Amino acid sequence: MSEEKSNPTPGSAESWHEVGQQFKALGESLAAALRTAWENEETQQHLRAMQAGVESMVTEVGQAMQQVATSPEGQQVRAEVEKAAVNAREAARQSIDEARPQLVSALQQVNAELQKLLERLQGHPPERPPEG
Repeated sequence: MSEEKSNPTPGSAESWHEVGQQFKALGESLAAALRTAWENEETQQHLRAMQAGVESMVTEVGQAMQQVATSPEGQQVRAEVEKAAVNAREAARQSIDEARPQLVSALQQVNAELQKLLERLQGHPPERPPEG
């Protein structure tokens, strides 16, 4: 890109500076709120209780899944799920293969339009895109 810059409108630099300052202030406020919440003993107790509940749930679900997986019904479901996964994977591959040319064409068009926009913004006449 060239080092030539367009003249910003009056006040735009200050406006963007203010936007930056607001993002900085928001970040500082969020960080302070998170620190305060994290350091609160009541919050720590709730987090420990929640962790114990989640660990219990994981244990229970794991045991149930183990029981189901070893049952004849579970084995049948597993086989059907594996078959469905293979079929879905093949269908997805075919869909991707069929859509690829249209996707490439669409991306080429978007790129060409972006190049035109960029050239207009930079004040350069549009270049002809390479054919192919």
